[in-house]
Amino acid sequence: MQDIHVEVTKKLVQINTIKIQPSNPFTWASGWKAPIYCDNRKLLSYPEARTYVRDQFVKLIREKYPEAEVIAGVATGAIAHGMLVAQELGLPFIYVRSKPKDHGLENLIEGDLKASQKVVIIEDLVSTGVSSLKAAEAIANFGGDILGMMAIFTYNFPVAKENFEKAGIELTTLSRYKTLIQVALESGEVQESQVESLNKWREDPANWGK
Repeated sequence: MQDIHVEVTKKLVQINTIKIQPSNPFTWASGWKAPIYCDNRKLLSYPEARTYVRDQFVKLIREKYPEAEVIAGVATGAIAHGMLVAQELGLPFIYVRSKPKDHGLENLIEGDLKASQKVVIIEDLVSTGVSSLKAAEAIANFGGDILGMMAIFTYNFPVAKENFEKAGIELTTLSRYKTLIQVALESGEVQESQVESLNKWREDPANWGK
């Protein structure tokens, strides 16, 4: 997996999907100050990188979950990536909304999911894991059998690890924060003197920079 982490991370950095600005932090919607911003939607505009990410998901699913019957994407960021994976595997695709529609059938899950079908969930980004696991809960409540979740990138927050362990769901990612710092350090995008602060942010993002 380490080779995949490095290659995917390099591709994400090359197309500016991931930006690192420790001296000029971003402000997240939560109010947290962060030295990094990740926007995997941008990946869709780059066919070579997009296809590489799809192929890594497909390879891992065939290796880890050959019994998969349905691919699910988490709205909205992972819908397109999940669809690409499902198409390549020749499997049905569904996606999970963050909340039910407020009109029509008021669906939370879009597409056909039958009880007991084995599902692999595709996510674009995992931070604390809360929203990702809500999507998994919706699938489980509908009767789906969740084999695992796969994401393009994770911030490696300790709380996310705890949340996935509590939920009993295996998370596999193509790229991660620890590898990002390694790649950025080797390329000169961050300096050795900044690494300690970057690591402290991962350990306690809510209080970093205060």
